Amino acid sequence: MTRIDNKERLLKLMSILREETDEDHELNMDDIILRFKQTYGSDLKLNKNSLKDDLDHLIRQGFDVTINQEKDGLPKYYSHQYRLFELYELRMLIDAVVSAKFISKKETKQVTGKIKQLASQQQGKKLHNEIQIDSSIKSETPFIRRTIHDIHEAIAERKVITFQYGRYDVNKQFNLSHEGRLYKVKPYALAWANDFYYLIAYYYEAGEIRHYRVDRLRNVQTLAETFPYEAFDVSKYVQSTFHMFAGDEEWIKIKFHNHLINVMIDKFGKNVSIQRDGEDHFILSTKARVSTGLVNWIFTFGSQAKVMSPPSLVETVKSEVNKLHSLYQDEW
Repeated sequence: MTRIDNKERLLKLMSILREETDEDHELNMDDIILRFKQTYGSDLKLNKNSLKDDLDHLIRQGFDVTINQEKDGLPKYYSHQYRLFELYELRMLIDAVVSAKFISKKETKQVTGKIKQLASQQQGKKLHNEIQIDSSIKSETPFIRRTIHDIHEAIAERKVITFQYGRYDVNKQFNLSHEGRLYKVKPYALAWANDFYYLIAYYYEAGEIRHYRVDRLRNVQTLAETFPYEAFDVSKYVQSTFHMFAGDEEWIKIKFHNHLINVMIDKFGKNVSIQRDGEDHFILSTKARVSTGLVNWIFTFGSQAKVMSPPSLVETVKSEVNKLHSLYQDEW
């Protein structure tokens, strides 16, 4: 006959309530005993009075146990209903993680799995249908969470850090900038903008404050060297540096100057169709919602973007160009 000691029984009871019950799912005493036997074997010796004492002990120690007995003579039902996060809050956390481009697909799965463990098993099933995004735009950088953690630590301790930095080229190859030389910076803050994490830091070599995409950092190292506190308005910097920007979906082709390749990969994902056009340009082909918003987005690139198709979009852009030209012909 199998026996378990009092401490193990108490911990198992707490685990059963936390994992298998919530406001919509309750267990009576027979259900709880069945869960014990499923774990320890059918010959487990259990006393209902001992389990009731354990429930009373959990309640006295502040662990939430809701007891439901609608009428005398009917079995009592027990559930653990209080949780630190409401279900909708867990949903928001999961959606934020899934939407974040700077988190890799592997780490997205790991983090969302941990978030689901904050709910009961039944509630966790409701969290499986996270929002759908194009997985091609997720970061391919491994260990991004560790990098973010290390930078946060360096910021808190005001320690100088070094790293390598890079970008994608027209061939979608990641290349280190400055021939792979280390950037040495004073890290001021981490900011989340345009679905990416950015490091805002003072770059020693240039003698100025710059920002860097965290998913483009490589080999981040924290030095023993420290720097004094310096007042810095992160909000003001972000507002002055970053900005954000919807129609029928159509295939579009736009010719861009090569230096805009990273902007396009950021917007449409690394798997977007790119075709070289001479030495200085490439043609991007993708599906997009053709609308005033798209036209305005194209104009942000000025003469370095030329719409190739569809013809309707070409004519719309030409019309807007003529309007813009006329605007500047007016006398002031």
